[in-house]
Amino acid sequence: MNKKYSGIFLLCTVMSLNGQQVLWQNDIKSNTQDFLSQVTTTIDQQYLISGSSIQSSKLEAEGSKQNNGYDFHLIKLNQQGGQVWEKYFSGQNHDYLSASVATQEGGFLLAGTSYSGKGLDKKEDTRGGSDIWLVRLNEFGDEMWQKTLGSAPDEEAGSVIQTTDLGFFVAGGVQNSTKGYGSKDIWIVKLDKNGKEVSQSILGGRGLDEVEKMIPTKDGGVLVGMYSRSNKGGSKTTENFGEGDYWIVKLDKSGKTEWERNFGGNADDHLRTLALTSEGYLIGGESRSEMSGNKMVGIEEGTDLWLISLNERGEELWQKSYSFGNRDILMGMSVISQRQDSRGSNQDLTKGILLGGYTQAEGKIETDDETFWLLYLDKLGIETWRKYIKGESRKKEERLSDIKLNSDGSIILAGTSAEELGKENWKIVKLGDQQLDQLIEKQDIKIYPNPVSDYAYVEIGFDFKEADIILYDMGGRQLQSLKTKNKVTKINTQNLIQGAYLVTVKTDDNKTASVKLIKK
Repeated sequence: MNKKYSGIFLLCTVMSLNGQQVLWQNDIKSNTQDFLSQVTTTIDQQYLISGSSIQSSKLEAEGSKQNNGYDFHLIKLNQQGGQVWEKYFSGQNHDYLSASVATQEGGFLLAGTSYSGKGLDKKEDTRGGSDIWLVRLNEFGDEMWQKTLGSAPDEEAGSVIQTTDLGFFVAGGVQNSTKGYGSKDIWIVKLDKNGKEVSQSILGGRGLDEVEKMIPTKDGGVLVGMYSRSNKGGSKTTENFGEGDYWIVKLDKSGKTEWERNFGGNADDHLRTLALTSEGYLIGGESRSEMSGNKMVGIEEGTDLWLISLNERGEELWQKSYSFGNRDILMGMSVISQRQDSRGSNQDLTKGILLGGYTQAEGKIETDDETFWLLYLDKLGIETWRKYIKGESRKKEERLSDIKLNSDGSIILAGTSAEELGKENWKIVKLGDQQLDQLIEKQDIKIYPNPVSDYAYVEIGFDFKEADIILYDMGGRQLQSLKTKNKVTKINTQNLIQGAYLVTVKTDDNKTASVKLIKK
């Protein structure tokens, strides 16, 4: 694939109408139809842009066998939007990257659907049909291990998360499996941090069920969000209300089902995303159903957004509906929390909810169709504001793939932008928002993890152009000093002996802050 990088647009113009500022935009240009899956934020506030691309010209240049298919495509950007590295992982046939997760150790795990046998970058043969292909990377994009999961039927990757024990849950679809229940079921595999299989299970009813999203839960388990067209039967104990419903299953840390819930009206309702809140969970997607079934809100036009809040036991707290007109598609959701001390124990309290997506025309075309949008809600789901995001420029067709809210209140939006189908550029926008900035709790300096083993991350809360990070022992002796332009900077603590240290930040405009670091 021939990609051209148009560079980074550093923009300072504030959109006074909505209090937003485009901090930078990176357009990654292509001559082929490329699929952008998601943006993954690293612990040091860098960004992994992941998707699938055709890059046969690269293979020819290296003298490798030309596969003429889609490959895993990764681009890591720094905090200023500049490219850190670019990687492809190729089999001899089509390989589609579906999901990625930033690991607590600083690297990534990729999960995709592979139609390739052994060859090129793929080290294991096919299990039959399509399989799930996992690739574990370090922070530099170097492969640590890979694994192929599959059986005789077709499997496809859906979602991957890391758990509190540093292992992983991988979820995907399996079609017409002899161990399954319907035409398509959800296959969930638990792996340890080295990729060794710990357990597996199949979820499904008598029809078609597809996994859309997983999130790790506070108790080490996982919440699985699915689109279900199945009635009660198989492993499913709940009935559908319409053509397609939201299906939610809570698994414990071993992968066993703790509870499940079904939400829907009399038409088609498609779950897209999940998020953790201080009360429990948020479930979001699109709905074509009027008020019916257990759907307590109607629709305005076409397909509306439908959001449901649950407590940790899966009991409904509230549900809301939102419309941008035409076919509204929800692609990402972030929760804004504030840490509070309640009776001696710290806990995160939800302050607000940020939704991102785009709208497609159905029968008529509005001005802002095919434009990224953001919707901000308070903790009870009441709409506070909505905004359309054009960035540095706007093309005819723009579809948001993912959003991430950063700890400093800035937002990363990742999607595709095209004048015509088949030539989709990847459009990455970092946005500052004055209204969100006021909601984000900031500290002058923060260190995590603390206590630390090998590496720590220093996060600077106030604005600056350049800063010095200085590490002292408790006797005042300077041990390390480095300059940074980043809000979050990684420091090496491997050579420190066990004990307490002081980290001080000094900026170019004479701001200073210090915090104690514990080496364990």
